[in-house]
Amino acid sequence: RAMYASLGQPSLSSSSKKDWKLTASLALNAGLFAGLCFLGFQGGDLSTGIARTRAVAPPMVAPRTAGCRNVRVGAESRRGAMAGIGTFAAAGLFGQLNKASAEYGDPANVFGKVTNSKGFIPTKRDEYSFLLPSKWLYSTERDFDNIVERYQDNFDAVNFAAIIKKKVDGKTSVDQLGSPEEFLKSCDFLFGKQAWTGETKSEGGFKPGSVSALSLLDIDERTDKKGTKYYNYELLSRTADGDEGGRHKLVSAAVKNGQLYIVFIQVGDKRWFKGTDKEALGLRDSFTLA
Repeated sequence: RAMYASLGQPSLSSSSKKDWKLTASLALNAGLFAGLCFLGFQGGDLSTGIARTRAVAPPMVAPRTAGCRNVRVGAESRRGAMAGIGTFAAAGLFGQLNKASAEYGDPANVFGKVTNSKGFIPTKRDEYSFLLPSKWLYSTERDFDNIVERYQDNFDAVNFAAIIKKKVDGKTSVDQLGSPEEFLKSCDFLFGKQAWTGETKSEGGFKPGSVSALSLLDIDERTDKKGTKYYNYELLSRTADGDEGGRHKLVSAAVKNGQLYIVFIQVGDKRWFKGTDKEALGLRDSFTLA
């Protein structure tokens, strides 16, 4: 005994004790309910058998009296009482199940409920924050210099987003880098340049000697609650091969503490009109500097 007392047994954690108590409670309620149902069933069969015996047996005894009638009423009362107790036990059993669902299922999401109905994951860094589409995953690819984070669509890799950080010494606002039109020209590296040179006719809406085109669809400015200004752009690039019908490109740029932050998002034109536009615009418009 001394040896066992010194060694002891590992104490159960609070969660293990809680699981054990819950399991015992469920088993007790289930057993009580099953036993009461069995007794009620047997009681009903017994009463039916007695009634049939009385119907076929010869009248060797006196007719029914008030006492016999009271016995029958008592049997019905007992069955009613057992049914009531069985209902109470069932209610207790389901109550325990509901308690287990609320206590274990909801926080752990083991029942498959949707916990993020908007389709975005709030993402916060020391210098900025944004809403990341739930289907977009982190990517190690680097399309440009100075990329600090890159994500791409898990369904189609043509859709991706990149966050770029560059030094702009002495600048505290994006408008110090020029007007929205002038700033866009300084970011032409985001959209690529035609590498092919040669002579072509004007086909497919392209200029002679050109096999690609970039169109500015929208441009605007916004200011957050802290007074930081952002330049927002939406563009569409097309190439002669017509892949995906082109590429939608979203840009949001802002400056703070001598650093230029650019969010660049690309989405295939076909995916854009199938709902990916909401994911891309949600990411761009939610980007906010700390």
